[in-house]
Amino acid sequence: MSYTISSSIFIRSKPEMVYLAFTRALLLRQWLCDFATVAPRPGGRMYLWWNGDFYSAGEYLELEENKTIKFKWHARIDPDATTVTISLTPKADGTEVNLQHIVPDGDDWKARASGFKSEWDSTLPNLASLLETGLDRRIYDRPMLGIQINDFNAAIAQSLKVPVSEGIRLAEAAEGMGARAAGLTQDDVIVEFNGKSITNDIGALTLALQGKKGGDQVKVVFYRGPEKIETLMTLSKRQVPEIPSDPKELAAIARVKYDQVLSALVSVFTDVSEGEADHIPTQGEWSAKQTLAHLIHTERNWLSNMDDLLTGYERNSDDFGGNNPTHIQATLTSLGSIPELLNELKRLSTEVLGFISNIPPEFAAWKCNYINLGNTMLNGMFAHTLSHLEQIKQAIQAARKK
Repeated sequence: MSYTISSSIFIRSKPEMVYLAFTRALLLRQWLCDFATVAPRPGGRMYLWWNGDFYSAGEYLELEENKTIKFKWHARIDPDATTVTISLTPKADGTEVNLQHIVPDGDDWKARASGFKSEWDSTLPNLASLLETGLDRRIYDRPMLGIQINDFNAAIAQSLKVPVSEGIRLAEAAEGMGARAAGLTQDDVIVEFNGKSITNDIGALTLALQGKKGGDQVKVVFYRGPEKIETLMTLSKRQVPEIPSDPKELAAIARVKYDQVLSALVSVFTDVSEGEADHIPTQGEWSAKQTLAHLIHTERNWLSNMDDLLTGYERNSDDFGGNNPTHIQATLTSLGSIPELLNELKRLSTEVLGFISNIPPEFAAWKCNYINLGNTMLNGMFAHTLSHLEQIKQAIQAARKK
């Protein structure tokens, strides 16, 4: 015996797009989970993970392209696996999506089925939002702090005289946003947010924001050097990005931003000697050149990420990578001087913009991925580079004081 719950929704998108949203890891994490790895074939894996401690490990059972997806669902809190079947029916200008989740019979499973019903009824509308507007409502309904983050470990904590080695270290607090208004600034380390402990994992901050909206006030605890500070932060509302639909127009806007950022970098290195740019202020910190190497790696990784978006397949990652000292040193061995490093950044900007300019129309029409790409380009990449300007200046100043 078994018990079946059903959930249905009409999505203004082709069945082909809805089918991909259940069979591509990249899309699954854009509307359903925070990490996914899948092999969309009968017997192929389907692993979904959410920030915190929840996951479902299952497998695809049946697949009929653009029509049916059937998979096994076994969450960590479930005593046994259950079965989910999604049927896709073309209808007018979209797709009728019908989901059936079959669970074993019994009072305990009926209670669990009620939970499944509630979750699918609240989650499928986010799939519709993603495919119709390109917006993951889990992100765009969530408030903003207005921060860029930086590396944090025991060595950096010691250099900053911070008495803890777990927390989120700020690279920047943006003007006009909640963190800056609450008094937070560069190198502050957030250790508690909304009553929840914050570790080095950015996911801890995401969890602490759950259930909050723009305008809410939360208590923030952070270290500024050895001083522990408590304050109230008013969370900022997240603005929906305005991304031009024409990739060439997106590239033109990005070109202006690149020129501004590159000009600022060149200005910082004016009259700076090679020796000053090589100076490491303290253990665990970067020299000005090492920071440039990091920015070069960021641009190269961005090219790889865009390639993933266009192909629809992401490179699997166990965690956030990068900032590998060996890789940074290898880049400095290859590009040893200030002019070479700056020229590589300029060259990479041309390559990135060439990539964007040549994005095919069919990808630009795929709103969820195109808006994600454009928003990262215009609102993430440049903010990240600018957040390192002060770090470069401080490294140069330290070299001149020695």
